[in-house]
Amino acid sequence: MSSSSACLTPLASLRVSRYHIPSYAGFPNTSLSPHPVVIYHRAFTPPLSSSAVSGHLRSIGVVDPQWTYPMYTQPHFHSTTHEVLVVLSGSARLQFGGPRNPDKVEMRVEEGDVMVLPAGVGHAMLKDEGGLMMLGCYPKGGEQWDHCTGGEEVERRIRGLGWFERDPIYGDEGPVLRGEAE
Repeated sequence: MSSSSACLTPLASLRVSRYHIPSYAGFPNTSLSPHPVVIYHRAFTPPLSSSAVSGHLRSIGVVDPQWTYPMYTQPHFHSTTHEVLVVLSGSARLQFGGPRNPDKVEMRVEEGDVMVLPAGVGHAMLKDEGGLMMLGCYPKGGEQWDHCTGGEEVERRIRGLGWFERDPIYGDEGPVLRGEAE
């Protein structure tokens, strides 16, 4: 694969997981929005480069790639914007929903996976299993992302956010545009 193009898994073959995570201990999670956490398993075919994935995302035009980094180990969420994360390399165990939440989701992610996190969803890295690097993206035209760790007065901000009108990875079709059933 050249560094100028990213190879996508065909939409018909894409495996998707969705999770609604209730509010818990200052983390709103998906309680303020009808939208679940959406995981696209191996949406991009490895090997990946940041420039190829960024170029693909810019061509779709839904999100702006903004940073390349692993994931914070401190549980946090964003109240001003939704977040799209693409695993560029490595693998890790991540947690969604907050550390003591009985309904939290813990999962292993690997190169090529994409996570769409609605505003308010707590997330943190539990364990880097080898060279995790992600590309962090936020909807075009949205507010600057914030970093909340619970307890903030954020309900009004989160409820006021719109959802994606196009899928950030696949464009006019894709998992964020579909209903709950897959």
